[in-house]
Amino acid sequence: MNEANTEAAEQLVEAEVVEPDVRPEVAPDPQSLGLELPTDPADAVDLLLRELETARSEADSYLDDLKRVAADFDNYRKRTRAEAEATLDRATEHVVVKLMPVLDSFDAALTGEPETESEKNMHSGMLNTRNQLLDALKGDGLEVIPAIGEAFDPEVHEPVSSPEGEGDLVVSQELRRGYRLNGKVLRAALVVLELN
Repeated sequence: MNEANTEAAEQLVEAEVVEPDVRPEVAPDPQSLGLELPTDPADAVDLLLRELETARSEADSYLDDLKRVAADFDNYRKRTRAEAEATLDRATEHVVVKLMPVLDSFDAALTGEPETESEKNMHSGMLNTRNQLLDALKGDGLEVIPAIGEAFDPEVHEPVSSPEGEGDLVVSQELRRGYRLNGKVLRAALVVLELN
C-alpha cells in the first residue's frame, strides 16, 4: 500500500469515528421533586440524605409487598392447578366406576365357549369391543388387578372363602375383576383362594 492510500484510509477511519455524547446529565430541579433545599450546602446534603433514606425504605417496603404478592400468586396458581387435577381425577373415577358394570357384563358374556360360526363371530366382536373399552380406559390410568396365580394380597383381593390349613394362599379363581385407577384400588378382585 502506498503512502497516499494509507493517508486516505486513516482520514476515512477518523471521519467515521463518532465521539460519544459526554455531556453531563442535567440534574432535575429540586422544586420539581417537591423539595426546598436550604441555602447552606451541608444542610442541603443532610436533607438529601434523609430523603434518599426515606425513598430507599419505601422502595424496600414496595419490593417486599411485590414479593409477597408474587408468592401469593404462585401459591394460588399451584393450588388451582392441584384442584383442577383433583377434579379431573374425580370425574375420571366417576366415569370408570359407572363403566365397571359394563365391563362385568362383557366378562360374563365372554365366559361361555362359542360353538357355532355365528357365536364365534359374536364372541369375537364382544371381545374386541371389551378390549377397545379397556384400552380407552387404560389411557386414563385404569389397570386390571392381576388375580389368577397371584399370591393373595388383601389390599387387592377379596376372598369369598379361605381354605383351612397352613401355607401360602394363592388365587385359584377370579369371580369378578378388580380395578385400579392411577394406583388407587377402585374395586378389589373377588377371588377364590387355595393353599400353595
